Amino acid sequence: MTRQSIATHHNETHWPAALASLGVGVLFFSLWFWLLPSILGFAAQTANPPSWRWLAAIPSILGFAIALRCIWDFGAKGHGTPAPILPPRRLVVTGFYRYVRNPMYFGFFLGWVGLWIVFGRATLTAITIVALGVLCVIAFVQLYEEPHLRKIFGQDYITYCQNVHRWLPRLHPWQP
Repeated sequence: MTRQSIATHHNETHWPAALASLGVGVLFFSLWFWLLPSILGFAAQTANPPSWRWLAAIPSILGFAIALRCIWDFGAKGHGTPAPILPPRRLVVTGFYRYVRNPMYFGFFLGWVGLWIVFGRATLTAITIVALGVLCVIAFVQLYEEPHLRKIFGQDYITYCQNVHRWLPRLHPWQP
């Protein structure tokens, strides 16, 4: 693999891109936290909610922390952002990307499921919306994102795909 096209933990941080990536991440998080709660019917129930539901805050926080770390890596190591209009210029194979190819999606999913449990809003409508959302993400990844990355990063991305699964994390980090 070429050292020019792969961002690993040994490369230096690219601060302007990292800050731009965090800016895009903040906008992305803001949009999702503004739109999704009303669509999925999230509302704080103050009338004696079961205390066990607050345990779901743990995976929620962990999930959103994973997503934020991935957003940081896009800028710091990939010299770009998660936004398709300012994509990374280097293949990001650092942090959680050494375990699974799509940790940002996993983090967002884990975060939202945790919030869903905390707020006790698992309705048939919400489950249907989430299922459709997951199918859309899977289609987007397989039909657009992966072919685009193969085109941009070539053999480096193909080798990465051969060693790191799309959705199931590895037990040990991949070393490119």
